[in-house]
Amino acid sequence: MKKQAFNPYLPSWEYIPDGEPYVFDGRVYVYGSHDFYNGYVFCMGDYVCWSAPVTDLADWRYEGVIYPRNEDPMNKEGKMCLYAPDVTKGPDGRYYLYYVLDKVNVVSVAVSDMPAGRYEFYGYVHYEDGTRLGERAGDEPQFDPGVLTEGERTYLYTGFCGRGDKSRSGAQATVLGPDMLTIVEEPRIVIPGCEYGEGTGFEEHEYFEAASIRKVGDTYYLIYSSVVMHELCYATSKSPTEGFVYGGVLVSNCDLHIDTYKPADMPMAYGANNHGSMVEINDEWYIFYHRHTNGTWYSRQGCAEKLEILPDGRIPQVEITSCGLNGGPLIGKGEYPAYLACHLFTDEPSMYVGGDAFPKIMQDGRDGDEEPGYIANMKDGATAGFKYFSCEGIREIRIRTRAYGDGVYEVRTAWNGEVLAKIPVKSSNVWEESGAPAQIPDGKQAIYLTYRGNGCLSLLSFSLH
Repeated sequence: MKKQAFNPYLPSWEYIPDGEPYVFDGRVYVYGSHDFYNGYVFCMGDYVCWSAPVTDLADWRYEGVIYPRNEDPMNKEGKMCLYAPDVTKGPDGRYYLYYVLDKVNVVSVAVSDMPAGRYEFYGYVHYEDGTRLGERAGDEPQFDPGVLTEGERTYLYTGFCGRGDKSRSGAQATVLGPDMLTIVEEPRIVIPGCEYGEGTGFEEHEYFEAASIRKVGDTYYLIYSSVVMHELCYATSKSPTEGFVYGGVLVSNCDLHIDTYKPADMPMAYGANNHGSMVEINDEWYIFYHRHTNGTWYSRQGCAEKLEILPDGRIPQVEITSCGLNGGPLIGKGEYPAYLACHLFTDEPSMYVGGDAFPKIMQDGRDGDEEPGYIANMKDGATAGFKYFSCEGIREIRIRTRAYGDGVYEVRTAWNGEVLAKIPVKSSNVWEESGAPAQIPDGKQAIYLTYRGNGCLSLLSFSLH
């Protein structure tokens, strides 16, 4: 049996947010920044790459470090972080990596003959007179580059716009020549920031950061993170440098706006910033995004969901799930790790990550230790949700916990559904298994596990029998 694909799609001990997915020569490559487990700021690591064959989206291969942070001449001491990158194939057939260091306002470029590197520093995006983009009087600071190459022209999208800062206008498009560095059309604003959104059609979903560009047919899709941070939105145009119109939300990493299984304004996970993009794999479209772990903003993991592009070009918002790249529900038998939880919440809703009262996905050990992820800090009322499973004949559910308290886990197939089983747990310093009979209805089902009791528990896995 072919291995199933999960969310997150990489191992539980890997933290690669801001994913930019591309298909090159029959493989999907994901380029992103590199968080650390227990990191204290964003993007502390070197750029690494993972790839998978388009025929098996569960078979991810580590390509290694493709670009170390001290490769840039401005960062020889490695004191600056490598923020979210993007990659494009140039007219010369080589691969160009665009990025911004966290303490400067210019766009750096590295180049490689192969998609997975290793990349070597190439230069800085600049005007024809040599002045670097971001350093000329009147330039807005550069941030989160997204790139698309068509023929001899490369379209570069950048920008960061926080609330209350009128010096930041929005997402800007800049056109580069065939050398991939020299500006041939100067920056122009294509999506407004929140200080300039009134009357534009982008109200309440104005540009914040995370520009990414894709082309579908004759339509350009500019994907971005809006001012509410947890959602990835899109705008469309027939031109790469003007005329973008707000399209909608693609995905929210707390599932806000989705009203099919819960109230639209109810968050189902602890969201925060978001960054990602679309890719077509085997005639199917997917959106890559990230989630937050460890109860902080700084240990993010890549996830993906299948998209549907409607005949008129619109893209409905997708639910966050545990089975995004799998092509359908997971098999409703066997053991599943708890870190696959797509929903994590308590009786007190919270849209954003952080706080000792909330459950969190974490791991033992330090960053780089290949330790399995689990859910910690599960106190009374904490719920973990997993979606979806193809269930048939399930009569028992078992869990593995490390408990510092006594209580029960309630089993449901909806966040507010009937309790189908209660699994008792007792205090233990090691992982212990317990179970209970459970009549799970046949068909496509979610599994929700809610702790009721005293103390603070960790959940390593559950199994369906």
